[in-house]
Amino acid sequence: MAFAAEREGRGASIRPSSVVDGVYDSIYHRLMSLEIAPGSRIPIDVFARDLGVSQTPIREALSRLEREGLVRKEHLIGYSAAPQWTRKQFEDLYVYRLLVEPEAARLAAVNMTPDALRQLENSAADMGHGEAPVDRNTRYSRFARADAQFHDAILKVAGNEVIRSTLSNQHVHLHIFRLMFHTRVTQEALEEHENLLAAFRAGDPQAAFDAMRIHIERSRDRLLSAFE
Repeated sequence: MAFAAEREGRGASIRPSSVVDGVYDSIYHRLMSLEIAPGSRIPIDVFARDLGVSQTPIREALSRLEREGLVRKEHLIGYSAAPQWTRKQFEDLYVYRLLVEPEAARLAAVNMTPDALRQLENSAADMGHGEAPVDRNTRYSRFARADAQFHDAILKVAGNEVIRSTLSNQHVHLHIFRLMFHTRVTQEALEEHENLLAAFRAGDPQAAFDAMRIHIERSRDRLLSAFE
């Protein structure tokens, strides 16, 4: 099903400081909010008219989104939104996350420095008190991006690049947040992040392990309703 552009509440064109970045942000928010439904075609000409730009920045933005796993390109067909995850894919992912991310949090607590902790605290603060969303469609997409950065920062401090690159290549948080749009998430996740930060401040590896395990288990439980 092709995406039908909705102009209500938007200007006919965008005027960002960088055209490609502006186009990317617009399409990203629509993908994350499910305004562009999983599996639906993304006609370049329609988006160019809707955003008031040429087709070139649309193609560049879609190529970036393809690298992030949010869109797919097929020969002779063009771009479409990535399909939604199946329950099996979701369950497999969470089995993996529970195997590796608590251990990564433990390693991060061992390796934590004052500068790294300060960066994590700033990331968590931005998530909770960042710029207000322009509209309801940007609320979770912004949180998803910030959440991905927070978790990646923990993995970076942990120092295990195999775990970090594997989770990054799966684009875990972007796909998870597409599942949970319109559900409760932000406040509960923020509270769980604060528990992680408390463990890092205390320099307690076991507490960090436990806090990450609980965070992932609760995230899994919040999302199961998406498959019912």
